[in-house]
Amino acid sequence: MLARRLPSILPELSFNEALEITKIYSIVGLTSKETPLILKRPFRSPHHTITSVSLVGGGKNPKPGEISLAHYGVLFLDELPEFNKNTLEVLRGPLEDRIVTISRLNASITYPCNFMLIASMNPCPCGYYGSNDKECCCKPDQIKKYRNKISGPLLDRIDLHIEVNGVKYEKLQSTKKEETSETIRKRVNKARKIQITRYKKYNIYSNSELSPSLIEKFCKLNSECKKILEISFEKLGLSARAYSRILKVARTIADLEESKEIKQKHLAEAIQYRSLDRKYWDYDNKK
Repeated sequence: MLARRLPSILPELSFNEALEITKIYSIVGLTSKETPLILKRPFRSPHHTITSVSLVGGGKNPKPGEISLAHYGVLFLDELPEFNKNTLEVLRGPLEDRIVTISRLNASITYPCNFMLIASMNPCPCGYYGSNDKECCCKPDQIKKYRNKISGPLLDRIDLHIEVNGVKYEKLQSTKKEETSETIRKRVNKARKIQITRYKKYNIYSNSELSPSLIEKFCKLNSECKKILEISFEKLGLSARAYSRILKVARTIADLEESKEIKQKHLAEAIQYRSLDRKYWDYDNKK
């Protein structure tokens, strides 16, 4: 439910983004006279039985796959460990490069795939490992096999790791009004405008597209922040990729608060989003 509502709070499409998406959709015949231009961010949710070719693209006449159809939008993979492990591994390159190249005997075609990956999974096959309400009935080998479907390199490319607990009955019955998608989107649009202005000379739209040299230029840290990141890097065993991604996320959190500098609270929040892989994928060290 959360994943399907995410497009409603994402920044509004620019005209150039809409054109790029429309070109991709026209190749696979998903445009019509009624919708000649795609004006909403795509949301793609393929079934876990999807093949590698359908996911990244290909075929006799190479066509875009789900990752390209999710360009500038959301690719949602529900029950991530149910996907074929080899299929998931093909995501690693596109997530990093934001393009996918399909090579055939007589041709090589490159499609864009700058998508936001959202994935959901249970902590174990029965779903109750770590729960305070019900006892997990899975054997250690079952849990290990289940989680091993998600490799470390793939997990390392996911910026935010969030644990969602079960919803209590009283919350379902609550009449308290929460923020609407429209209110949240206004805040997101403000942050996006800040980023577009900041990077207009570099032909990129957002913090997620920052190169290593641009990270160094726009994600500067004060001495206190550097110390926090150093301690976290050593204690959590973070990779160089995780280091860069934490800085990008911290820069985005700062932009949402309209802060010119990355402060300690922004960095601390970004770091805490890297905790679930240590909690659940470090299973063997806890036994």
